[in-house]
Amino acid sequence: MKTVTHAPADPRPAGVGTRVAHESAAQHVTGEALYTHDLATRDKSSLHAWPVQSAHAHALVTKLNTDEARKVPGVVEILTADDVPGLNDAGVKHDEPLFPSEVMYFGHAICWVIGETAEAARRGAEAVEAEYEPLPSIVTLPEAIDAARFQGPQHVMERGEPNEALEKATHRFRGTFEFGGQEHFYLETHASFARVDESGQVLVNSSTQHPTETQEIVAHVLGLSSHEVTVQSLRMGGAFGGKEMQPHGLAAVAALAAVRTGRPVSLRLTRTQDITMTGKRHPFHAEWDIGFDDQGRITGLDATLTADGGWAMDLSEPVLSRAMCHIDNAYMVPNIHVHGRIAKTNKTSQTAFRGFGGPQGMLVLENILGRCAPLLRIDAGELRRRNFYQPGDTTPYGQLVRHAERLPDIWGTLSERADVVRRKAEIAEYNAAHTDTKRSLAMTPVKFGISFNFAAFNQAGALVHVYKDGSVLINHGGTEMGQGLHTKMRQVAATTLGVHLDRVRLAPTRTDKVPNTSATAASSGADLNGGAVKNACEQIRERLAQVAGGIFGANPHDVRFEDDGVAALGKDPVPFEEVVSDAYMQRVQLFAAGYYRTEGIHWDSSTMHGSPFKYFAYGAAATEVEVEAFTGSYRVLRTDIVHDVGDSLSPLVDVGQIEGGFVQGTGWLTLEELRWDTSDGDRRGRLATQAASTYKLPSFSELPEEFNVHLYERATETGVVYGSKAVGEPPLMLAMSVREALRTAVEAFGPEGAEVDLGCPSTPEKVFWAIQEVRGAEPEGESERAEQEKEEVGTAPGAGPQAAKPEPATDAEGHQATSPVKTGRPPQSPQPETESV
Repeated sequence: MKTVTHAPADPRPAGVGTRVAHESAAQHVTGEALYTHDLATRDKSSLHAWPVQSAHAHALVTKLNTDEARKVPGVVEILTADDVPGLNDAGVKHDEPLFPSEVMYFGHAICWVIGETAEAARRGAEAVEAEYEPLPSIVTLPEAIDAARFQGPQHVMERGEPNEALEKATHRFRGTFEFGGQEHFYLETHASFARVDESGQVLVNSSTQHPTETQEIVAHVLGLSSHEVTVQSLRMGGAFGGKEMQPHGLAAVAALAAVRTGRPVSLRLTRTQDITMTGKRHPFHAEWDIGFDDQGRITGLDATLTADGGWAMDLSEPVLSRAMCHIDNAYMVPNIHVHGRIAKTNKTSQTAFRGFGGPQGMLVLENILGRCAPLLRIDAGELRRRNFYQPGDTTPYGQLVRHAERLPDIWGTLSERADVVRRKAEIAEYNAAHTDTKRSLAMTPVKFGISFNFAAFNQAGALVHVYKDGSVLINHGGTEMGQGLHTKMRQVAATTLGVHLDRVRLAPTRTDKVPNTSATAASSGADLNGGAVKNACEQIRERLAQVAGGIFGANPHDVRFEDDGVAALGKDPVPFEEVVSDAYMQRVQLFAAGYYRTEGIHWDSSTMHGSPFKYFAYGAAATEVEVEAFTGSYRVLRTDIVHDVGDSLSPLVDVGQIEGGFVQGTGWLTLEELRWDTSDGDRRGRLATQAASTYKLPSFSELPEEFNVHLYERATETGVVYGSKAVGEPPLMLAMSVREALRTAVEAFGPEGAEVDLGCPSTPEKVFWAIQEVRGAEPEGESERAEQEKEEVGTAPGAGPQAAKPEPATDAEGHQATSPVKTGRPPQSPQPETESV
């Protein structure tokens, strides 16, 4: 296998480095692009599946009677645990019963009704009689922490002497921080379409990011071997990690129904079913203790990260691991101790989401720096810059931070391109002239590691066919969810073979073409599959070079493939298809299986030490906002981004990914708030935000009014396909600049040096309460002066008039809230606290 190399100096038309449209863009906008459920609607013999969902957060199923449901017109079959011929489990850790006898969250499906139509199946589901024995439930992270209800192993990552460093720190602060999850809200909900052929082969079309794992789960539920099940992923209407693990059980239900009925079966969740049944981004709780020296450099950090895993493990362990590995973000922390644990709650099993724990870890330290900057009397941007990694530095887990010099270079480039100095001066003038609106500009960096935490997943395969007419067909193991992977793979093949892009076609991803594939996740799709496609094309090109050498009477090493032709030194080129035709007549193999494995990575999960990432993707964003005091509403006035994608495989695709990732991150940090019922009533554990009417998604109105994206130059990444870098996940974290701009805008409403306690997601409501608090803060020096006056008059600490202790906060039904709430805050928005030590 050849080493992947740098991008060609002069990319061929539509090859690597060329701005081309997404390969399915025309079909997307015209509606011609087919998705999984479209295949089902074209088959008039297809049956439809509908779930029977529990109305309890935690309960035993004491009775399940399907007799009346079977009498409903159009109902064909009702699937229960008794119908499973293999393993009744939908997960790889065997902790997710496909048909549970104990429901673990509100909306848990206990059985499935199969009908001639979706409406018939729905009516049948309503007729199923189920009885439950309710059990105690834990819904919130604080409840789980208080009850010490955790699942899976707990890990520690440590370097240096954090306790000693904290004791000796010039400045030391402690606090807690809790922030929420995020609904994937892909355009296409989960969908599967299964059929069985005349030989018993099970074919499942699934909207899945991980066809191989879907294949394995379907096989073990049906009691079959993997070669008896084929999974195809045609394309997905969005996924963002939500279709990495969660489709498996749904595909298994469709496949089981197809086996039981002998007919094709379609399973497509409604939007409400999708939101109430599938996992989200993991909410996190953090406890932290940090020290700084007199220059504002971090000397030590002690943190405990608790992820809300929901009812089952799913991918919570690797998500937590990545969060721990990204708590440093772009900053050198010489002495550090991080403890990670996974809470078990009675909610949907939380799962992968773009960034896979990295955003949660990075947010913790960015929040700390934003909180501590005014207490240190240092500008937040300057505090960040002073703590950047330097060349030669290593991460807390022991990996060298290669190309660390790019961080200050990107920072400086961004500052110059965004005209930060001039604009900050204008913002200061604006704020001085306006009492009830304030503006702010904040800059935040990103350092994101690329590779799977699990080393075995860092491999990929491809199968490339060259036909006698010179056309090319690619099969690879990656899936297309709108991110442009197939577009990049066509460009890689076209560049490697030296042909025009219109010669290259991509086949749907299928497990019977490329086996044992990894999920399209961890931003590694282009790296892994691009390496495999390139390897396969190189094998074919070498064989063709031998043939062309004979045609030209030249050494095969002197043969060049470019501009849709083949040439040798001093010879006129011949068409590519002519050389292919000659190769066929000479019985030369015109197809190849390509393979790629990421070199140089190793990881010991027990010690949290090693080099788990092939490289780091860097970037920075500068965002200006305007905040209005009366409602806490705000506008994002302008965002400038400089991002490192190496030598871009497809610049138009990459810029789109950066823009989309930034907007999605802005949604998570400022708008999207998942609300579960935490009362003790019948609806405890029910997700209240079940639709776009109650769950606020970013829209055109939340876009920056001016949005500038610049791809960092001189950024070749050696050892990766054509010198490129991943772009799927890293840009999401650029949105931290929006939240930090909101924080510093709120600071402008209060006295100098006032700390801003800003909840997350930083909705207008939370911004409003933060403004109220900072406006009530004492001016700098006032508290010290008051204490001095107390001592002068002999007042004992704590004596004198006291504000009445607030009553415990209660919800709408009068039940006491889980966490204490500060006076002046709404009960549903408890805020973290920081204390200076």
